[in-house]
Amino acid sequence: MEHFDVLIIGAGLSGIGAGAHLRMECPEKTFGILEGRERSGGTWDLFRYPGVRSDSDMFTLGYSFRPWSDQKAIADGPSILNYIRETSVEYDLDKEIRYGHRVRRAEWSSETSKWTVEVGSQQETKQLTCNFIYLCTGYYEYDKGYTPDWPGFDDYQGTIIHPQKWPEDLDYTGKNVLVIGSGATAVTLVPAMADKAAHVKMLQRSPTYIVTMPSQDRFANFFRSLLPAKAAYAAARWKNIVRQAIFYAGSRKYPNAMKRLIAKGIRHELGDDQLEKHFTPKYDPWDQRLCVVPDSDLFEAIREQKASIVTGNIETFTPTGVRLDNGEELNADIIVTATGLRLKIMAGLELVVDGETVDLSKKFAYKGMMYNDVPNLAQAFGYTNASWTLKCDLTSKYVCRLLKHMDSQGFASCTPRANDPTLERVPVLDFNSTYVLRVLDELPSQGSKHPWRLHQNYFKDLSMLRYAKLDDGVMEFRRTAIAEKSRENADPGIVGVS
Repeated sequence: MEHFDVLIIGAGLSGIGAGAHLRMECPEKTFGILEGRERSGGTWDLFRYPGVRSDSDMFTLGYSFRPWSDQKAIADGPSILNYIRETSVEYDLDKEIRYGHRVRRAEWSSETSKWTVEVGSQQETKQLTCNFIYLCTGYYEYDKGYTPDWPGFDDYQGTIIHPQKWPEDLDYTGKNVLVIGSGATAVTLVPAMADKAAHVKMLQRSPTYIVTMPSQDRFANFFRSLLPAKAAYAAARWKNIVRQAIFYAGSRKYPNAMKRLIAKGIRHELGDDQLEKHFTPKYDPWDQRLCVVPDSDLFEAIREQKASIVTGNIETFTPTGVRLDNGEELNADIIVTATGLRLKIMAGLELVVDGETVDLSKKFAYKGMMYNDVPNLAQAFGYTNASWTLKCDLTSKYVCRLLKHMDSQGFASCTPRANDPTLERVPVLDFNSTYVLRVLDELPSQGSKHPWRLHQNYFKDLSMLRYAKLDDGVMEFRRTAIAEKSRENADPGIVGVS
């Protein structure tokens, strides 16, 4: 049976970053990257809808160790995919990736301090073993997106598409398109399709906070004109980290002031009438994630009457479109259901620890990356209020630091233990987005105190993951069961636990 020191699950943005960190910081470790699909890139290979792009700047969504060199800070999907794959080549990771290897089950044995991982490929089901699992599987189900169970859905006679399954041969030239949704995907699709379509309508059940920002970062470009590439990238990255943190903190502390600031931007773009009808949410900023519109492209499409927004609830689908509960009929040749993702952490992987199946809904998240009583397993999970990669980079560095500590001290396993009787459960995500609320009771909890508290704050996580003690009284380190028994036989006072 083939054995690895570390198995990375997923070859997307997080998985390639994890492999590069291991290559740099733990060069003696053997590792494999298991990818269930036939291509690397994860989200940025899967999503092919028109205009697909990041909603975070690439100076923070990019890797800390590899500068983003493109002029556009808000980048399109193909550019991001190219960046991920170039990183894989630069750090010699392609040879470590096993495509078509979907991980189904992983079982931990405390006797051997190893995971046995069941992998299903197109040809066979096989087993691999490893000492440590690093999950980089993202947070949603890759096979299908979420579509509500609308009345009359099957009555519609036109073309229905979910952005997660965009057909390559779709021609929407001169067609009337209805995009259902108001999140990042919808506000990307509308202006991207507007140039070729006859008209694009965005139907939203309720408004979302939308802010515009330039696709190019003039400060970053200025830094590039003065500094070497790595120094300029670091300066732009830190500038944007601080900007994101200030904007988020300001939104949470002074929500009414932030509402007025966002409304001022919409008023400048479209006027008071559109603001009141379609851009005034009932919740506070950052109760849900804000949508970013680069270079005002959505607002420009609306001003040029290539696109429009309708706010209302669907009563039923009809043969030619949808009917709202106020009686309004919206006819369309093509309907795009930009209605969100199916949240699914660990990609449905079944975990078993010493014969007992792990129920994640009963677990606490340790430092936002491990789970109590689950040994030698970490998960890359990014921020909801900032760029995904910021947290994943910190997590990868922590994992490397943890592995090196275990090697230096002769430990075979590390397990967070939630032994504090005063620890209280808190929802892991402080978000009221529908895709989160649908599955919140299936997710692990965060705790009421450190190190179980999920900060959603880069500076706090930087201190906790980069510099804080690994042996913090919560993380339990052990040698193999055989080594512990040997030590106990030699000296009953030695228990083999740090």
